[in-house]
Amino acid sequence: MKHATSRADTLIEALPYLQRFSGQTIVIKYGGNAMVEESLKSSFAMDITLLKQVGINPVIVHGGGPQIGQVLGQVGKEARFIDGMRVTDSETMDVVEMVLAGRVNKEIVASINRAGGKAVGLSGKDGGLICARKMTLKKNAPELDVPEIIDLGHVGQVHKIHTGILSLLEQDKFVPVIAPVGYHKAEGQSYNINADLVAGAIAEALGAEKLILLTDVAGVLDADKQLCSSFTAEKARSWIAEGVIAGGMIPKVNCCLDAVDGGVGRAHIIDGRVPHALILEMFTDEGVGTVFAA
Repeated sequence: MKHATSRADTLIEALPYLQRFSGQTIVIKYGGNAMVEESLKSSFAMDITLLKQVGINPVIVHGGGPQIGQVLGQVGKEARFIDGMRVTDSETMDVVEMVLAGRVNKEIVASINRAGGKAVGLSGKDGGLICARKMTLKKNAPELDVPEIIDLGHVGQVHKIHTGILSLLEQDKFVPVIAPVGYHKAEGQSYNINADLVAGAIAEALGAEKLILLTDVAGVLDADKQLCSSFTAEKARSWIAEGVIAGGMIPKVNCCLDAVDGGVGRAHIIDGRVPHALILEMFTDEGVGTVFAA
């Protein structure tokens, strides 16, 4: 009886969150170990199915860097990175699109459907969802009077999000699963875009209640390596300036800050290595990561 009462207490704890988020849209960037380990893939699919069942509208944007690297290695193509961004020539772009919009996307869709959900896979080309433009990387060169321009090939940035196709899918109770491949209509070019940035841009365009980034870390850590569960934008920017937030966490934090500045209710960085991390973050008082507010 004590065990049963504990389960009831868990449901009661979730009640105010279920009431608050019913009918709201949340955008989830899905990546890291949560996309690799079978048990975590299964728990993620169940979490998404549950969210949809209780009246929340999840929208998923996924990564796929390791899978791209694996296929490039199989075809004898060497991967090159500059400042953490994959140099993407035409041949690499073909592989990126095949892996992201094909293999990885459809695996996620199938996993959610097996869990009882209704998922549909998209890339940025579908319905003109992600209008992209070429990203140009500028680096300071002491020997030059102007910054050096580095061509990353088919690496893009989001120019505009057209949400029409997402609205249609929501009306019919489908879960969109989006590969971060954008398209420039006038150029007829496809572009590989960072999945965090795509997720943030879609969250802003939809006026989402939440943006959630699944990562392979516990969240944002303080100088003593302890988890900081919540941030204001002012505090986060101060920690970046002081070097407490550093390295690969900086672009993720900036993505969250941009989303909140753009009208998203809350942005979260959570530990995707924890089974059912989404449910724990959304429906419990403690959560499993870091939340950002204006």
